[in-house]
Amino acid sequence: MSKSEVELLQGTLDVLILKTLSLGPRHGAALVRWLEQVTQGQLVVEEGSLYPALHRMQEKGWVSSHWGHSETNRRSRFYSLTEEGQRQLIEQMDAWVRTVRMVTRVFSAHDAKPPPR
Repeated sequence: MSKSEVELLQGTLDVLILKTLSLGPRHGAALVRWLEQVTQGQLVVEEGSLYPALHRMQEKGWVSSHWGHSETNRRSRFYSLTEEGQRQLIEQMDAWVRTVRMVTRVFSAHDAKPPPR
């Protein structure tokens, strides 16, 4: 893995997809392109990860899909966030905020000695 690539923790891709779809319906290639742009190329999502995640989220009722035409007039499946997906996004974003705060506390700690017994 190159320095510019980021390893995702398990489950992270789902919340990133949900966040992207919260901004409006997108087909797979547009979803990947948006994530790549927002992360300034640091996150590249492969089709082998994207479509299984979208199908899993569709089975859970978090996203729905419909056929349409892309900006290049190709027939594409567009994915949209459902109400359940919106609830899931909020829940997962809250969990991430808590996780980031916890990790930040650990990274900011200066005293590595265990407390006295």
